[in-house]
Amino acid sequence: MNRHMQYLASQAVAGKLSRRDFLGKAAALGFTAVSANLLLSSAAKAAGPQKGGTIRLGLQGGSTTDSLDPALVTNTVGLMVTRLWGETLVELAEDGGIEGKLAESYEASADAKTWTFKLRPGVTYSNGQNVTAEDVVKTMERHSGEDTKSGALGIMRGIKDVRADGDSVVFELDSPNADLPYLLADYHLIIQPNGGNDDPAAAIGTGPYIMKSSDMGVRFVAEKNPNYWGDLGNADTVEIIVINDDTARVAALQSGQVDVIDRVPPRTAKLVDRAPNITVHSTSAAGHYVFIMHCNTAPFDNNDVRMALKYGINRQEMVDKILNGYGTVGNDTPINASYPMYTELEQRQFDPDKAMHHMKKAGHDGAILLRTSDNSFPGAPDASALFQQSLNSAGIKLDVKREPNDGYWSEVWNNKPFCTSYWGGRPTQDQMFTTAYLSTADWNDTRFNNEQFDQMLVAARGELDVAKRTQMYADMSMILRDEGGLICPMFNDFVEATTDKVDGFVEGIPGQVLMNGYAASKLWVKA
Repeated sequence: MNRHMQYLASQAVAGKLSRRDFLGKAAALGFTAVSANLLLSSAAKAAGPQKGGTIRLGLQGGSTTDSLDPALVTNTVGLMVTRLWGETLVELAEDGGIEGKLAESYEASADAKTWTFKLRPGVTYSNGQNVTAEDVVKTMERHSGEDTKSGALGIMRGIKDVRADGDSVVFELDSPNADLPYLLADYHLIIQPNGGNDDPAAAIGTGPYIMKSSDMGVRFVAEKNPNYWGDLGNADTVEIIVINDDTARVAALQSGQVDVIDRVPPRTAKLVDRAPNITVHSTSAAGHYVFIMHCNTAPFDNNDVRMALKYGINRQEMVDKILNGYGTVGNDTPINASYPMYTELEQRQFDPDKAMHHMKKAGHDGAILLRTSDNSFPGAPDASALFQQSLNSAGIKLDVKREPNDGYWSEVWNNKPFCTSYWGGRPTQDQMFTTAYLSTADWNDTRFNNEQFDQMLVAARGELDVAKRTQMYADMSMILRDEGGLICPMFNDFVEATTDKVDGFVEGIPGQVLMNGYAASKLWVKA
């Protein structure tokens, strides 16, 4: 039976049998949808990628205020574009481990305080220059300078010194950190000539594609880098079109204007998947849709106000009505079961009486202003309206202001004291906490400043006893849950879709959206 199914899968991959017909035959033979899709994925891999053609992606999240400077990337469009032209030292592997990119290998000292990364020989930038260890040092310095706006600043705080040593780069840390390679896989840390100091937005890197045109918030075109050292990049040309409107993005996929889209609205995902030429992909990961409060700004500087809002949100209603089942309930911490060393905490429940109690204790009786837009996450305005209704039952008035999609990430997020947002998550607790909850992190978007939390974060990096380290991360999650400015009602699955024109999509890859941001480089156009 399996051999017959493998044959049918190979026929589907070759285009001699439609995917829908294949799945129908698989179901008739008793195969689940998951096992049938795995067979298809294996058959596609066995057949190997095809070269040439153009892949077009319709993505949500771009803005006219975006930049090609990798330090300033804040959304999915920026992630996908920088993945085309640039690379980091190391990258998250499909099995959740770390694999080399520009670093051929790496090793740590016995105390995990000194790390040495040996560069891959013979790699050049798209302008023909050789990659040097000095470029890596300059890159790290640019992301850690006092005036940097880099989203990786929190990560760089624990690095005491970076120096070139021949064809290697040596990192000296303030304290031991077994997770350093995961931190250096952060997508902001693209290696650039002279660290990007000459022109950080020049898009000169070592990636599989060369940028040919960039119209921020509108359209990007990249062509294959003929001198790329690796095996990424199957299509000759990649076109990324920014389509922030959910309906328009789905329509573009259905009409064939684009081949790949992100953020399929959960409420229509099952309907979209019924189209004969479209496949909807869903990946459970660390992504979460959130409401973020600045802990240093009134009235959110009062923890009773924060607790009132946390008890006043109906999390299950959010999962049911906003995610339509494509996700799980959150617990006001950015960590879920997708992380290593995860500990389940007691789930916070919707409790209007407790919400009312905390708000009265805070002495706040005015309305609270929440800012939102569709650009923050799919269905964010609807989620805000649900939040408003659930708070009403606790006697708490919430005003909701709908902000323009364009400019949301530069004007609202990380600027205004209470707004909707999203996080794609990170592969380890250390990286997630360091990026967004360390007091000194530039992306500390809840303005969370907790000395005990900071000390525990540093101590956990050097703890080699797994049980002790697991408990430390649980304690940190508890602090965030009970004192932080994060309201996390739900963890969203990454819901994305492709047409039958492309192949090679693999569900379940850890990391960020769209195959950890590599869909454009790993998919191929079917002949």
